[in-house]
Amino acid sequence: MGLLTQGLARAGRDPRPPRPAASAPRRALAVLAVLPLLALAACGYGSQAEDDGTPGAVAGAPKTDGLDSVRIGYFGNITHATALVGARKGFFQRALGGTEAKYAVFNAGPSEIEALNSGSLDIGWIGPSPAINGYARSGGENLRIVSGSASGGVKLVVNPARIRSVRDVEGKRIATPQLGNTQDVAFLNWAAGQGWKVDAQSGKGDVTVVRSDNKVTPDAYRSGSVDGAWVPEPTASKLVAEGGKVLLDEADLWPDKKFVITNVIVSQEFLEKHPKAVETVLRASVRANEWIEANPDAAKAAANEQLAADTGKALPADVLDPAWRSFQVTDDPLAATLGAQAGHAVRAGLLDRPDLKGIYDLAPLNKVLKGEGEPAVDDAGLGVR
Repeated sequence: MGLLTQGLARAGRDPRPPRPAASAPRRALAVLAVLPLLALAACGYGSQAEDDGTPGAVAGAPKTDGLDSVRIGYFGNITHATALVGARKGFFQRALGGTEAKYAVFNAGPSEIEALNSGSLDIGWIGPSPAINGYARSGGENLRIVSGSASGGVKLVVNPARIRSVRDVEGKRIATPQLGNTQDVAFLNWAAGQGWKVDAQSGKGDVTVVRSDNKVTPDAYRSGSVDGAWVPEPTASKLVAEGGKVLLDEADLWPDKKFVITNVIVSQEFLEKHPKAVETVLRASVRANEWIEANPDAAKAAANEQLAADTGKALPADVLDPAWRSFQVTDDPLAATLGAQAGHAVRAGLLDRPDLKGIYDLAPLNKVLKGEGEPAVDDAGLGVR
């Protein structure tokens, strides 16, 4: 599953499109880290993007930091729109010039963290829980979050014939993508807030939590084996297309309706050795987000083209359109919400309280933002010491 489009800028030409007008381990973590890796072992850390219409290195242009390539990872999820569009429309490749942007698409956060740890990935788009778990399990030695990418895009979708209100969720079977993943933690925290008791490991209790891969959750819903699901886009909109009803948008649980759903991470070694390359990719990310906001319809189409190239199937309009409206791209990592999510995992019993100080290094991003005439973003006290 990979990313990108044509129309490359030539060397020496400003790669920017026109600017718009100003405007959180225990046994659970070991299970979380190992099982997806075993499932993906046959295909490596991630699927490599092949000849999918994405641009290659700019012939004759200087290499960034002297690198032949920069290896970029992401998921085939619409909430990774920055990476999807940035690749499809050539933002990363134009910025890197003579250095090739290589792409790998991942199915699960732990596999992307393992790729980062092994040195087969340099920089990646990933959810908050895998970033927190990876950082905590390594004792703060393996990664840094260097930017935000997206907020929102998570919903509780239910079978309206079985669940008509929040109180009806009690006693039902609710799917989440994976034990200890971002949405699993969020649902467990929300259920506890309703006064319901659920064993986080087994998923059994006043509500039964069914860990189900996003790919099969629509089938499970259709067959009646689950009564609803707390899932990210586009799975949420796929369930709605199957007749499901949105009972809750997770954004409504957060201040200003904003919470991190996708971060940008780098290996600490790569950041130390190649700061210019990291800055270059972040500049492309910022400009991709800017273009997405200024050109929502074209950006939606580009993201769907890349999803089709990565998965072999584009999203239909009745799924793509509502999914695209339910999240926002952002350079801000929304660091305070990451700290809150870690607290939710601790309270659920899925994580020993981690020391997250140092998980962020936002200096490269803030340098880029300053150069773009944008305000700096904050690490909520969780930046490098």
